[in-house]
Amino acid sequence: MSIRSQSELLKLQAIGRIVRLTLDAMAAAVRPGITTRELDQVGAAILKAHGAESTPPKAYGFPGTACISVNDEALHGIPGGRVLAEGDIVTLDVTADKDGFVADAAVTVRVGQVSQNADGLVKCAERAFRQALGVAKAGNRVYEIGRTVEREVKSSGFNVLKEYCGHGVGRAIHEEPSVPNHFDSRFRSKLTEGLVLTIEPIISAGTGRSKVQSDKWTIRTTDGSLAAHYEHTIVITKGRPILLTVA
Repeated sequence: MSIRSQSELLKLQAIGRIVRLTLDAMAAAVRPGITTRELDQVGAAILKAHGAESTPPKAYGFPGTACISVNDEALHGIPGGRVLAEGDIVTLDVTADKDGFVADAAVTVRVGQVSQNADGLVKCAERAFRQALGVAKAGNRVYEIGRTVEREVKSSGFNVLKEYCGHGVGRAIHEEPSVPNHFDSRFRSKLTEGLVLTIEPIISAGTGRSKVQSDKWTIRTTDGSLAAHYEHTIVITKGRPILLTVA
């Protein structure tokens, strides 16, 4: 969507704050010994307390409140009985709606002390996002975001998962445009003021190849390498974008 009024911006900011609070509460609960189902319950309680709803179950029938992915799980992990252990990394991905407006954000969290490789991967995903913010402005082309993300990721010795990308958001969970995390000259439409979208580097320590698992949801790296994901919902302006899901 593209914001057309101050009222729309305020409602997007409201759901953005709720998504941020939910992620913060879930991240604070991450520790060795907790299950992904218990983390999901933490997120569900925060959304309920603020009058918001998780969007993936309504839109796609996802069997959980948040997508919770561990280690080589890059995306869409289903909350369940898996117990987190020291050294794991876990991605928390929350999409929620309230009053007809949707915001989406994700962060990869370290479980206790992690390896140097895992730590570097998590930092790289966030760094690539921050770098992309610099080109996410009205008048630039969509592919500039992917070019910037891919450059940062590759220079750090990692790879993007090219099948998955950022996207428009605001009224629905997935809207136009798609926002690849690599350079693709086909995505040459110009970013316009007021456009709401996500930037979300999804990266791996290995080849960047992935496969959907038999549960039809969880996406793992094919080589078993670690994966990280960092995402926020933003509003395009003529300068720095407005970050809706960042505290």
